[in-house]
Amino acid sequence: MKRRDALAAGSLVLLLGRAEIARGASIVAVRVWPADEYTRVTIESDAALTERHFLAAGPDRLVIDIDGLELSPALREIVGKVRSDDPFIAGVRVGQNQPRVVRLVIDLKQPTAPQLFTLMPVAAYQHRMVFDLYPVKEPDPLLALIEDKEQAEQQAAKAVRDALGEFIGRIERPPLARAPASPSASPSASPPPVQTPAPAPLPHIAKEKIDRLIVVALDPGHGGEDPGAIGPSGLREKDVVLAVALALRERLNARPGMRAMLTRDADFFVPLGERVRKARRVQADLFVSIHADAFVNPQARGASVFALSAGGASSTAARWLADKENAADLVGGINVKNRHADVMRTLLDMSTTAQIKDSLKIGREVLGRIGKIGRLHKPQVEQAGFAVLKAPDIPSILVETAFISNPDEERKLRDADYREKLVDALEDGIARYFARNPPLARNRQL
Repeated sequence: MKRRDALAAGSLVLLLGRAEIARGASIVAVRVWPADEYTRVTIESDAALTERHFLAAGPDRLVIDIDGLELSPALREIVGKVRSDDPFIAGVRVGQNQPRVVRLVIDLKQPTAPQLFTLMPVAAYQHRMVFDLYPVKEPDPLLALIEDKEQAEQQAAKAVRDALGEFIGRIERPPLARAPASPSASPSASPPPVQTPAPAPLPHIAKEKIDRLIVVALDPGHGGEDPGAIGPSGLREKDVVLAVALALRERLNARPGMRAMLTRDADFFVPLGERVRKARRVQADLFVSIHADAFVNPQARGASVFALSAGGASSTAARWLADKENAADLVGGINVKNRHADVMRTLLDMSTTAQIKDSLKIGREVLGRIGKIGRLHKPQVEQAGFAVLKAPDIPSILVETAFISNPDEERKLRDADYREKLVDALEDGIARYFARNPPLARNRQL
C-alpha cells in the first residue's frame, strides 16, 4: 500500500512538473536601474527562468535568449523603461525568437562586461533574472574624487576673480564728463573715448596649504531593488537616506581639505561588501553608513549610532537591526560569483581592535551632536556585527537617523528643515572628530 502511494505521489509530481513546463513562466514585472557605475535589468517571474547570452559587436549589443517564455505585454514594457541618459543601454528590442524562447537584444552605448544571474524568491519578490551591465574598465574613484575637487576649486577661484575684477573696475572707472565744446569742433563730432584703466593685479590670495585630503565615505543604505524600510505613509528608507547623504556631501565638500565619496549617488543597489570595497579604494579616513530603519514596535523612536562589535551585540535591538541590515544582499540581489565576492568575504573577518576603538570615538562625537536636535534611542554608541562596518582599516559607524516605522518620526524625515538639522549635526560631529584626531599623512597630495 505504501509503495502504491509513493508511486502515485511520484507520478503526481512528474505530471505537475510537466504541466509547469507546458504552462511556462509568467512575467510579474520588469525593472531597469541605470547608474554611472552599472545598469541593472531585472525580470521578475512566477517561475524560475533559464537563459543563454552572448555579446556581439558592430554595433555593441548583448543578446539574451530566455527559455520557457511567450512574448507578453508585461515583457514588452522593458522597451519603454530604458532612459535616454542611461550610460550603458541605448535601447532594447524584444521578440519571439523561437517557440517558447524570447530574445532580448540590448543595444549598448559602450563596451560592457555583463554579469547575469538568477535569484530565488525573497521578501516581496518572486523569481528574478538579473542582468548587470558594467564598464569593461573600472574607473579610478580616488583620481576622480581629486579631479572633481580641483575642478570645483578652479571654478570657485574664477568666480572670485571675475567678481573682484568687476568690483575694481567699478570703483576705479572715472565718471563720464561732458567735454566743453570747442569753437572749432563740429556739432556732430564725437567726444574722445574714455580710457578705462586696466584692473589692478589681483592680490595674492592666501590659501592654506593642504598636504592631506581627508576622504569621508558616505553610505546611503539600500537602493534599487532593495527599498529598505517603508514608513506608515509609504516613505522609503532608500530615498530619505540618499537625500541626507547628498546634502551632507555638499557640506563636507565645502570644507577645505575634505572630500566626500558616496557609495551610491542615485537609486541603485550596492552589495554590502562592495560598499566596503569602495571606501577602501578611495583610502577613506571615515565610513558613515546612513539608515532610517523600521522596528517591530511602531512606537520605537530616536536616533542611534552603531560601531562594530568584536563579540556580541550590546543589546537585543542592536542584534536585531544588524541581522536585518546584513540581509540586505538577499533582497537587493547579489551575484555570488562576482569576482570581488571571495575577497570581501575574507576581508570582512579582518576587523581590528584599533578600528573599533576609533569608530567608538567618532560615534560619540556624532551621537552627541544628533542628541542636540532630537531624541536618542540610546544615550551611548551601541555595537553589533554590521557587515558594512567591517573595513579593517577605516573607522566606521552606522547612523540610524530615526525609526521610519514610527509615524511621528516618518513625518520628521519627510521635513526638509529637520533633514537640514540632521545634516548640520552629522557635519559638526565629523568635523569635531577630525579636529581631535587628524588622520595620518599618506601619499594623497593635492
